[in-house]
Amino acid sequence: MQQNPFKPTAGKMPPILIGRDSALEEFAEGLDNGAGAPGRIMLVTGQRGFGKTVLLTEFRRIAATRQWETIAETASPGLVSRLVDAIAPSGMHVSQASIAPSIGIAGVTTASLGQLSLSSATAPLTLRHAIAKRLNSHKIAKGKGILLTIDETQAASIDDLVAIATAVQHVTTAIDETDVPDQDKKGIAIVFAGLPSIINDLVNNKATTFLRRALRCELDSIPVADVRDAFLTTVTDSGRRITDDDALAAAEATDGYPYMIQLVGYYMWQAAQHRRSDIITHDDVLRGIKDALLVFDDAVCAPILDSHTAAERLFLTAMAEDYPNSSAVSDIEQRSHRSRSWVNKYRAALIKDHLIHSTGYGQVAFAVPHIGAYLSRHEAYRGSTAK
Repeated sequence: MQQNPFKPTAGKMPPILIGRDSALEEFAEGLDNGAGAPGRIMLVTGQRGFGKTVLLTEFRRIAATRQWETIAETASPGLVSRLVDAIAPSGMHVSQASIAPSIGIAGVTTASLGQLSLSSATAPLTLRHAIAKRLNSHKIAKGKGILLTIDETQAASIDDLVAIATAVQHVTTAIDETDVPDQDKKGIAIVFAGLPSIINDLVNNKATTFLRRALRCELDSIPVADVRDAFLTTVTDSGRRITDDDALAAAEATDGYPYMIQLVGYYMWQAAQHRRSDIITHDDVLRGIKDALLVFDDAVCAPILDSHTAAERLFLTAMAEDYPNSSAVSDIEQRSHRSRSWVNKYRAALIKDHLIHSTGYGQVAFAVPHIGAYLSRHEAYRGSTAK
């Protein structure tokens, strides 16, 4: 049996990373060009299902091939403590963990956030100190370094994020101030990935202003023509056939949404597999689209809507009546029974969160098309009220 080449599981590396070439190239160049290169500090933003986790996985693969150490974390309580535990030299055992704004260590300048007590040390070890000690160890070769990737950044406390960013800033500065030749300097690279709103909050925090110089990578939808070509190539390379027209129909149904690309590909492949056929037919494509939408609704659309306020959902529901066309702000005002100032407030908030975008004066449309389609198909959010 031929193995399905499409991988819609979250974080699983798919065989196609279409539309992400520039991000991968910029990251690789950051590692290759030495300390201070822009690609060594990156902020990856995008809505759920836009491939942030997959991109972080590929970043770590790129770093590993260059003999960098890689540490992957997903934001949750205790993030700083886990990072220190992962970075600290072997033999040190974490006995207690707490966060403090500033910690003095004998023989070391005042350290930034992320205090941990280690049983084998006489003084608390900070994240900043842990990174510095690891970089100075023989385990990391000249010119190499440590890559930290922080996924689901929106789930982290701002204290943890400030702790991490501040530690990286101090370590980077210390590296720059050494007399070691640039090609021999060991480095630290970090990539934060999360929803647009939290990344904006992180950049605008006074304690992490240096992140304003970080390379921004805003993930967007993939052009339909590129998706069609990817379907054709992936199916053919995996030993099956699909016509240009059917590949285009499948691509159009994804709206260029990376997770949806994997879902449609997976289920249209499975439809052919169930028939024990090497040809993916138009009926297989239609079945694949139908099955993919069911999964996408539960995995992406519902969580996105649930993560927004009742007022924002009311705004989006009012827009859904016009989907797939744009909505007039005046119509949203009338349907929601709210004031123009209320509409303008939530219009700005949803644009900032990359959920909608302006299509002209007084006009907005869904930036994530499947949300509009979901609201058009489901009545669950209709009639909702906001205070």
